Amino acid sequence: MSATTEAVRTVAPRPRGGVVQSFNDSLVVAKRNLIRMTRIPEMIIFGLIQPIMFVVLFAYVFGGSMNIGGSTDPGVYREFLMAGIFAQTVTFATAGAGAGIADDMHKGLIDRFRSLPMARGAVLTGRTIADLVQTALTLVVLAIVALLVGWRVHEGIGKAIGAFGLLLLLGYAFTWIGALIGLSVRTPEAATSGGLIWLFPVTFISNAFVPTDNMATWIQTIADWNPFSATVQACRELFGNPGVVDSSAWPMQHPVWASVIYSILIVVLFRTLAVRKYRSATA
Repeated sequence: MSATTEAVRTVAPRPRGGVVQSFNDSLVVAKRNLIRMTRIPEMIIFGLIQPIMFVVLFAYVFGGSMNIGGSTDPGVYREFLMAGIFAQTVTFATAGAGAGIADDMHKGLIDRFRSLPMARGAVLTGRTIADLVQTALTLVVLAIVALLVGWRVHEGIGKAIGAFGLLLLLGYAFTWIGALIGLSVRTPEAATSGGLIWLFPVTFISNAFVPTDNMATWIQTIADWNPFSATVQACRELFGNPGVVDSSAWPMQHPVWASVIYSILIVVLFRTLAVRKYRSATA
């Protein structure tokens, strides 16, 4: 064995394998990202301000002009609205995930991780877990605000927990899309723009803020089959909020199952693509 080969192995040790080791490595990276978030509190504060603004603007500015199930009562619209706001909040975390990974790539932090004997996918998994924790905290605060503006749960605490579970699963799935975007661009600014530009049509061509009944037929079809719409409709059913849809589309007839299936498929697909991109980018 040559001295050069031995030196290379010393600088870049082979990562340890195994599912347990990969999980442990992911938790270490997640802890690092959570500590970093606590040291930059404005990240959390700004993440809270936007959804709260949406709640206030939609609930009090547009609430009186919305017809939900034949009712123009602003209180009915507020209950209809909140599932959409919750879902929008968890999906908009995608931009932060992409920007964070792009920033790590830009600063060379990923190269430092490569010098450690850790699972290659742990860097991305740890980042997405940390973003999931932050999203969960944001949902707690947002739920308190929602209660203050008149939102209520009518189907019991068990189903409400299930609804929040679906929201977190959707948010986790979308952070893998953000991870892929963050690995595919050169700067954090580009990752932020790239992470938001596609989210607006996904969230607005849906049943999140208005019923789809009055949309053009082709737009309504897109909205009914939108993974985002499935989670929103599932949450409305589990919360017991108004928003019954008159659609024969399978995701709208079985929104809970559709939400789970969509989210799992997104995780599997985009995690595979992101890890592959990460390995090729750091090879």
